[in-house]
Amino acid sequence: MLSLTLRLSKGVALVVTLGLVASCGLPRSGPNKAEIFSGSVLREGDAFVLTVDDRVNAIAAVAPALGFSSGFLNAATLGSDTISAGDVLGLTIWENVDDGLLVPAGQNATLLEEVQVDGQGFIFVPYAGRVKAAGNTPEAIRRIISEKLADQTPDPQVQVRRLAGDGSTVAVTGGVAGSGVFPIERPTRTLSSMISAAGGITVAPETARVTVIRGNHRGSIWYEDLFKNPSNDIALRSGDQIVVEEDTRFFTALGATGTQNRVQFFDQSISAIEAIAQVGGLSSAIADPTGVFVFRNEPEAIAEQLVGQDLIGTQRVVYVLDLTQPNGVFMARDFAIRDGDTVYVTEAPFVQFNKTIAAATGSLNAVNGLNTAAGN
Repeated sequence: MLSLTLRLSKGVALVVTLGLVASCGLPRSGPNKAEIFSGSVLREGDAFVLTVDDRVNAIAAVAPALGFSSGFLNAATLGSDTISAGDVLGLTIWENVDDGLLVPAGQNATLLEEVQVDGQGFIFVPYAGRVKAAGNTPEAIRRIISEKLADQTPDPQVQVRRLAGDGSTVAVTGGVAGSGVFPIERPTRTLSSMISAAGGITVAPETARVTVIRGNHRGSIWYEDLFKNPSNDIALRSGDQIVVEEDTRFFTALGATGTQNRVQFFDQSISAIEAIAQVGGLSSAIADPTGVFVFRNEPEAIAEQLVGQDLIGTQRVVYVLDLTQPNGVFMARDFAIRDGDTVYVTEAPFVQFNKTIAAATGSLNAVNGLNTAAGN
């Protein structure tokens, strides 16, 4: 009878201990599936929780594309003798009359030395007025001046030459072998040739990004797209800044994965499966393959397509991937990870149960040890 009483007492103690342990909250890597789903707008939260399927993949895969605007793509190639603001020109003008506009009496030509191109790209020539010089070649400037003077003196002859100035130059900085300011010459009129002149890139070509800044405009492309799409090899302009930099995009991996870390992209695009593999895969000891989540702030336009209703502003979206479903791995393989995403894998339910049992068993052993000590 005493033995039965002891067994009942231990059973009651175990139940009480389990309850106490569970209520205290055992250590874990993050929220469980039920807690995440409770954050849905359909319950008490403010996030849209969506199961990933082909439709969701097609919408969520949309990402801002890199590329140059038409202003960059349509720019004509500059010649190596193109004049720039700040250059100093020398002009020689011949007139076929004895009493010319500019030529002194008794001479057949006049020299206009050290005519500087102003900040707006113009020079002033008497009787021809302001002439656009920057962006033109000496030959084009000669033709413009000749046409303007022809209305006032018969058949003027004009010679234009650069006296000082480097002409058109660009600055190349960032992940290149030799940063610096380089002239636009015949071999370096385009983006790829100028990068080559700077010694080539020193960062991984798979994730190297090239940005061209031209005045108030800028455009960026992937370095590899310079060669995949020839139209991206744009013509350069004086004053362009070329910046080569390593991709700064990242995602965060948390929960029951091999590594919990902030991870940089290793390619231009990566899938959920690749992201999980990059952090060591799912932990075989504790991970729940039915509970792979991707947390993301979606722009208004994409969120509206996902949920089929009008929304205002950026929305919190939680994507759910169940790798145990027949097409689960395919869905995860097709789901594109974006910059700033958080990939979270929940623990399997039995893991928390095992922790509870282990904690309870340890607690009972401690109680029994105290009772034994007290009985002695």
